[in-house]
Amino acid sequence: MDIDALRQDTPGTANRVHLNNAGAGLLSRRTLRAMTSHLELEAAIGGYEAAGQERDRIDATHANIARLVGGQADEIALFDNSTHAWNAAFYSMTFKPGDRILTGRDEYGSSVLAYLQTARRHGAEVVVVPDDEYGQLDTAALAGLIDERTKLVGVTHIPTSGGLVNPAAEIGRITRAAGVPFLLDATQSVGQFPVDVAEIGCDMLTATGRKFLRGPRGTGFLWVRPEALEYLDPYVTEIEAATWDGERGFTWHDGARRFETWEVSYSNVLGLSEAVQQALELGMDEIGRRAVALGAYLRDRLDALPGVTTYDLGRDRCAIVTAKVDAVATADVAAALAKQGINVSTTVAEHSQFDTENRGVHPLVRLSPHYYNTEAELDQAVEAVAELARTAG
Repeated sequence: MDIDALRQDTPGTANRVHLNNAGAGLLSRRTLRAMTSHLELEAAIGGYEAAGQERDRIDATHANIARLVGGQADEIALFDNSTHAWNAAFYSMTFKPGDRILTGRDEYGSSVLAYLQTARRHGAEVVVVPDDEYGQLDTAALAGLIDERTKLVGVTHIPTSGGLVNPAAEIGRITRAAGVPFLLDATQSVGQFPVDVAEIGCDMLTATGRKFLRGPRGTGFLWVRPEALEYLDPYVTEIEAATWDGERGFTWHDGARRFETWEVSYSNVLGLSEAVQQALELGMDEIGRRAVALGAYLRDRLDALPGVTTYDLGRDRCAIVTAKVDAVATADVAAALAKQGINVSTTVAEHSQFDTENRGVHPLVRLSPHYYNTEAELDQAVEAVAELARTAG
């Protein structure tokens, strides 16, 4: 991996230390070109006409994403974000009083709200599986909680609020053995390291383009195992999803396309496709090794600072690092780093409800390097944090 060349192809690295890839990764020039060239084509010949001219490249997006996650092109549905993709899967299931939804403590805030709404609306029960000694989902406890009432296991692979990597493949082994659907939110993992739906054994997977995939904002996708279509009834339909039968009925389109909508931003779709192709060319194994190593390097250096504490859980950890500086408000730390051209983010208690109930540590400063970052940039961020800690002390 030629880091210098990758940085030259990433305009944002020239003026910022970008450690907010868990929020939105920096676009490469090749992704930017794919998007702007299509917008220019739309301006020159018309939106419909541009889509027709670029139809082969647009349609290749499904196949590219399928290669990325180990699926087939007809198992992919495109969305404008990961939450809408997740909602399309979750709300296509039917729940009745007494049905149980099993989830983890690190579930994403929007998913938690959807679980709570379904509990309120249909009388389903939301069961939070406890953590194990590492702070990840306790798979032995999960296996013991699954019973005849369990309708869904929904888990976030990597939480938005820390470096934990949940044991997705072991969860998949348990759900397959029990015959229970498994919905995996892979928003923070796809693009950061290899994710294979066959190896994991999930039934539905959702992800975004804007984070570690380095695609444009306003993109996301859903992967659906073909067998899952037997119990998923899309909660909305339109002309892209179904075909009128000529009378008073309709038939769903084959595969996951039944979850899509007709109108999309094709410049975004082509940008996403280009970002996925770049990740595939670089190799997800190589990307994963470097991203995780940079996260470990940063975490270790922050841990060594007096007055600084990191809060990442899990036996396996990723490139997301969360920390606090003693006697300095989290928002002030993020603002001070921003003044030095260092992009970070902060966690939000209301976006990690079950984790907040359990630990009460939020907000935290969230730093998330990716493969195009350098150790020198991480050292710069660490020194900036160290100076804040020294000043506060």
